[in-house]
Amino acid sequence: MSLNLRTYHELAGADRSGLPEQIAAQRRRVTERLAGVGRLIAVMSGKGGVGKSFVTAHLARALARAGRAVGVLDADLNGPTMPRLLGVDHSPLPTPDGAIEPAIGVDGVKCMSMDLLLQDGAPLTFRGPQAESFVWRGALEAAALREFLGDVAWGALDMLLLDLPPGIQRFHELGDLLSTPPPVLTVTIPTPESRDAVRRAMRAASDRSAPLLGVVENMVDGHFTGTAGADLAAEFSVPLLARIPWHPTPDTWDQLAQQLGSSA
Repeated sequence: MSLNLRTYHELAGADRSGLPEQIAAQRRRVTERLAGVGRLIAVMSGKGGVGKSFVTAHLARALARAGRAVGVLDADLNGPTMPRLLGVDHSPLPTPDGAIEPAIGVDGVKCMSMDLLLQDGAPLTFRGPQAESFVWRGALEAAALREFLGDVAWGALDMLLLDLPPGIQRFHELGDLLSTPPPVLTVTIPTPESRDAVRRAMRAASDRSAPLLGVVENMVDGHFTGTAGADLAAEFSVPLLARIPWHPTPDTWDQLAQQLGSSA
């Protein structure tokens, strides 16, 4: 299964002249697909290596165990890991209306990821002029995110978690696709270096008027030392929702799920 994404060079005639109308129609489709989603939450860190996807997956499972209908969109197109973390063992399936039915992982969590569309070990590539690939790649990745939101039949969900890649570009793309920026759950590790990188991501989200739900400090009481979680919570006046140890238990994630629910 593949997504049919075209560059502007491949559009001709009515397609090219009607490009703004096509974009508006895609945004309307995103709104329609997400109409059954109670809460859309972006999980971000602004940097790699903090275990954000691990936190997202186990939080989703804890929410599902608590009786919530939950989905996860793996928005890390170049380094997707969510299907493995959620124990997904099949690919998404097309539906009669042309949408895509998300795969189902452990505890009933719905999942959509680029990993489900690529052959094992294959990198993400796009069709288009090679000489201009550095120009088009960002635009095409944004288009892929739009397709995931607009073409996946998520159905009725209490919560859809968006696992964002390092950096803040994907969050800005979300802000452009949605009517309002989604609320943000931030993940850090204790170190000062992580704190500084995550601070920039939280500031970028705040500048777009996205609600900040709180901070999760991961990999606590291990090799990493510092007070990044508490520092960021105090600076942005948000709760420190959880401090996740190196070897968390199911109770750890259940407590985080309860904290997230109470922060709504």
